[in-house]
Amino acid sequence: MRLRTLAIAMLVVSLALVGCSGGGSGNVIKIGWIGPLTGDTAAWGEAEFNTVKMMVEDYNAKGGIDVGGKKFKLEAIGYDDKGDGVEAVNAAKRLTSQDKVSAVIGPQGSGEAIPVAKTMNDAKVPLVATTATNPKVTVAEDSKAVHPFMFRDCFLDPYQGKVAANFAYNQLGKRSAAIFMAIDDPYSTGLAEFFKLEFEKLGGKVVETVSFTSGEKEFRAPLTKIKAAKPDIIFSPNYYTEVALSAKQARELGIDAIMLGGDGWPSDNLISLAGNALEGSWCINHLDPDGELAKPLKDAYIAKYKKNPELNTYMAWDAMLMVVDAIQRAKSIKGVDIGKALESCDIQGITGRLKIGPTHDPVGKTAWMLKVVGPKLVFQEKVELTD
Repeated sequence: MRLRTLAIAMLVVSLALVGCSGGGSGNVIKIGWIGPLTGDTAAWGEAEFNTVKMMVEDYNAKGGIDVGGKKFKLEAIGYDDKGDGVEAVNAAKRLTSQDKVSAVIGPQGSGEAIPVAKTMNDAKVPLVATTATNPKVTVAEDSKAVHPFMFRDCFLDPYQGKVAANFAYNQLGKRSAAIFMAIDDPYSTGLAEFFKLEFEKLGGKVVETVSFTSGEKEFRAPLTKIKAAKPDIIFSPNYYTEVALSAKQARELGIDAIMLGGDGWPSDNLISLAGNALEGSWCINHLDPDGELAKPLKDAYIAKYKKNPELNTYMAWDAMLMVVDAIQRAKSIKGVDIGKALESCDIQGITGRLKIGPTHDPVGKTAWMLKVVGPKLVFQEKVELTD
């Protein structure tokens, strides 16, 4: 299949109000967005929606996009899901039934993306999730059928868990691990499961598994159990707020084991919340945020918003590239046609090649290992594993 490259130099743009409409009259394509603008991961949601709006304004400044010989302007409509599955479903219903969007970007979390599948499938409107890595986002747990209108631009937890386990065992030489996970979060529990399977397959031993409930701020009781188990490494498949707070409390308890996590870590807020508690720890990312491919968008985002972009800035950018590419190849603004075009997506994004496979997930994406060095997450190496 021919690899189509979309420009990664479209830069900068406007800040619109959440849920506002600004498409005006004439040919307009409405693009929906769902994500957290409040709650523990609001920094990611803000970055995503800012990015979607940046791209919308940039396309519109250039006259819109060509759809079957006609020029269409874009309009972004977004709703805060507060990091909650019920709120995400409500947002999806509003976008599809009331706002009549052609496609949706987000949600970022698996716990929000999994429950919206029925709404998107019923409405026949495609959705491209950003950092929702649980397999059940695109494939039904019971029937194993692929959700026809659910897609994503990130790698999955089985791969991410395998990368983390191999890195811990082979690169870091660790032989015992403890798992610290959010029991009510599909992202956290799924990633923990896949890490454990691979780590023990390699010959390592998970000496303790403890859990907490999302939103908790006090972790000393479960961490005390980890301390007693004396693991070589702690696998923490959680989001940056919980990672940072638990790391500080772990150090206060005298736990000095290196911590390792997934793509829920990367955020400027991670280090500002954790201080030096995570020094020397590692996490997986979808790109090198200081690399050449990321630089144009990073510079533009900083110039516009006076802050560093988050991981979700790049993921939302790539998701929008996928949607626009599909609209243009479908020569249609109908959800059914756009969904069909997304099935054959094969473009180059900032986070890598976005070639959609049979389960509506990108195939062959690379994992990037970042290390906490002083006040930053610093790229160290790429990891590419095969089955």
